[in-house]
Amino acid sequence: MRATLSFAVGAAFFVLTSMPLASDGTVTLVQTSTDPFTNNSSMHKTEVEPDILGVGSTLVSVFQVGRFNDGGASDIGFATSADAGAHWTMGFLPGITKIEHSGNPWDRASDPTVAFDAKHGLWLAATLPLLGTTGQTPVVSRSADGINWSNPVQVGPASVFGDKDWITCDDFPSSPHFGNCYVEYDDAGNGLLINMVTTSDGGMTWGPVRNTSDFASGIGGQPVVQPNGTVVVAVDDSGEANILSFTSTNGGASWGRSVLASSIIDHFANGNLRTEAFSSAGVDHAGNIFLIWQDCRFRNNCAENDIVMIVSSDGTHWSAPARVPIDATTSIVDHFIPGLAVNPSTAGAHAHLGITYYYYTNTNCSTCTLRVGFIQSTNGGATWRTPVKLTGPFNVTWCALTNQGYMVGDYQGTSYSGSTAFGMFAIAAMPSGGTFNEAMFTRSGGPSLMQPGFELSSYGERPVPHAHSDHPRRTLQQIVESSI
Repeated sequence: MRATLSFAVGAAFFVLTSMPLASDGTVTLVQTSTDPFTNNSSMHKTEVEPDILGVGSTLVSVFQVGRFNDGGASDIGFATSADAGAHWTMGFLPGITKIEHSGNPWDRASDPTVAFDAKHGLWLAATLPLLGTTGQTPVVSRSADGINWSNPVQVGPASVFGDKDWITCDDFPSSPHFGNCYVEYDDAGNGLLINMVTTSDGGMTWGPVRNTSDFASGIGGQPVVQPNGTVVVAVDDSGEANILSFTSTNGGASWGRSVLASSIIDHFANGNLRTEAFSSAGVDHAGNIFLIWQDCRFRNNCAENDIVMIVSSDGTHWSAPARVPIDATTSIVDHFIPGLAVNPSTAGAHAHLGITYYYYTNTNCSTCTLRVGFIQSTNGGATWRTPVKLTGPFNVTWCALTNQGYMVGDYQGTSYSGSTAFGMFAIAAMPSGGTFNEAMFTRSGGPSLMQPGFELSSYGERPVPHAHSDHPRRTLQQIVESSI
């Protein structure tokens, strides 16, 4: 069957008809968008770095479109489905880049994320605008349907070099802070100082900017909200050597001191692929917080990454990292850039978790080919179902080339719509005539990807003694250059 996608650039509307792609025989994929821009300053056709959120049968995804080599993109695209992934409408956030419209204020856009404000019935998309290659203060666009978006609102005063924003909302009616939404970002021009900004009126007004009580620095944070209204933020520290966490119990009026959640021990992927050990977070109906990232502590010589997970009930005390058993520790499969989904209607020992991730079948590849996989647990990560291959291989060199390597995204999104988990991810085909062919894809709608077979467990596994990352820690300047 064909998937018909309607989309808009400025005031013009177009229709893209896309034939779903078959994966390795397990799942059918659908292209949800395409890059229509033609400016010669960025790479076309490229789409990278998606986030996705499902609320009921509606799914909204945002992503970079028309990637620049040295940071940002021509604009931020969206793809929205109102019928649990059966049909998709795509378009572009207005009022941000001059490439989308000559009267807009900024040159480029990066780091898109999406949230839903249940109290006010609004979708909120956060974006990092750029002037030249310098990140500014994040902005937020608002929509009642995930298709028609307002011009953006800036969330705080001017930053020296704003970077890596994330947005979430308190959607629990029982919470004393129901309807608050929170944006986290760092100021890379001010030592990666972590900034937090709150809105309580559906994103119309924001502020003031607040910091943790110990003025923590970091990058790549993801806030989540527990049912009691406590906001928990997990973020890499400024050296990307540890994951920190901090909380607010008063609706963002103040933020506590940062604590150590876990060390980061990761492996640099071959093939000049751009990856970061940024964590991906989710919370279940009981308020348990799940956090995953790429990590090589369970592999000899730190030669391959697994996906590892920690859990907390309060955002302060965390479990030890446990390996998600996608492949054996004796394999040469390298896993990276994971996106976590937690089904918000499930909890505890019955929490449903879904992880979408990229991988190499051979970490020592010379001609490296990427694949996308998915794995799911129905018992809070105690055991995992057989992983699913979402894509066949595609050459990493077919992806947009940035000044920090070939790019599918510093992160990717996964979210549930009902009982079905949807990942949104970039796939590339061979470039043709000097034009790339990298676009957003997801699985077609349908039943949950619950593979039959054995339950997989990493129970009893221990990290390799004295495991350490196989690369030196990067400087602040290198982190800044690689993050936009």
